Amino acid sequence: MKNLLRSLYRKRRKNETLLKYLMWIMHLWLGLLSSIVVFIMCITGCLYAFKNQITDFNNRDKVYITPSSDTVKNPDRIQSELLQQNKELTSLLIPVDKSRSYVLGYRESQLDKSVYYNQYSGQILGQPEVGSSLFFEVVLDLHRNLMLGNAGRQIVGASVLMFCVLLISGFILWLPKKLKFLKQGLTVMWKAKFQRINHDLHNTLGFYTFLMLFFIAVTGLYITYPWVKNALIVSLGGSSIDQISKEKENGDDAFGGLLEDMLQKQDEKKNLKNSTAASIGNILQLADQHLPYSAVTSIELPNKDNPRYVVIKTNTQNLLGMMLPDEVTFDKTGVFKTKELFSDKPLNKQFTALAKPLHTGEIMGLPSIIFYFILSLIGCSLPVTGFLIWWHRFRKMK
Repeated sequence: MKNLLRSLYRKRRKNETLLKYLMWIMHLWLGLLSSIVVFIMCITGCLYAFKNQITDFNNRDKVYITPSSDTVKNPDRIQSELLQQNKELTSLLIPVDKSRSYVLGYRESQLDKSVYYNQYSGQILGQPEVGSSLFFEVVLDLHRNLMLGNAGRQIVGASVLMFCVLLISGFILWLPKKLKFLKQGLTVMWKAKFQRINHDLHNTLGFYTFLMLFFIAVTGLYITYPWVKNALIVSLGGSSIDQISKEKENGDDAFGGLLEDMLQKQDEKKNLKNSTAASIGNILQLADQHLPYSAVTSIELPNKDNPRYVVIKTNTQNLLGMMLPDEVTFDKTGVFKTKELFSDKPLNKQFTALAKPLHTGEIMGLPSIIFYFILSLIGCSLPVTGFLIWWHRFRKMK
């Protein structure tokens, strides 16, 4: 017991600044406290990073099709074919890649279903295989709350907060006293003994991934803690949650606009109830006029909650190829209603819209997913290498 306590504390070294000494103590204690949870967060993050790719692979006989010379089925033809089978089309996802199938959403016997559809042959290829979905549900539950409900969520949140402090304290500890020691902090001495290699890996990998791991951790906290969400939104130029509540009570312009939009939709439900609906093909053509670029396109048909056609295109025409959603809506008869370009949104709303793909790495597709996978793998290694450094110190004291 005495040796254990001694391993958790040391005297301040000669010429060591008080800041670095306190950072060392904090780094050690918080690291040991949060190591297991941080490891679980990172390993589940590694697994979840490839969720879409693994799901596509498991459903490869439905997702990937052979493009034929036949004309692609018109969306209105698809809708009428479904109606003949007593299925009401509710949504349609149209990929850019011609070798990928459409994804149809439909309602049958009051149940909402989703299927893959061969747009060349008109064949319904079947529903997604659920095995991988169930696996990733478990992974996500572990990642969010260790499968312990709200208590686990708080443990995860506290551990991620500790991880943020560990990254900052680790960076301060990494800073070399003199410029001549900089190379030592940037490289691994592979020919040294195991303990030195382990120490170098902890130091160098922690330094190289410091900023990105901190960013991933903060975007995770954004989802867990309202105060983090509030702080980030305010720092990006948005209104605080308290301010939004006051504006709502006072009926300020922003909420007045929302109320007006709701009233317009209610009027549309009543006034256009018996009107002939615009064809899906016509809506897609109108959407292309407002969003004149080729992209993955989803269209949601009018329903009891929203009487409008909603068309969303995933715009990748930017410097980094990020997947940014642009939206345009039309009423039941095809009259243009709203247009919302991602580039026109204020910074705080852009961040809110992209918080999840920024956290998971989906923001730039496969390249960013691979990058996040490597980052998460390094994140897994930090608690392990850090524990081994402490374990070596503890054994020496024994």
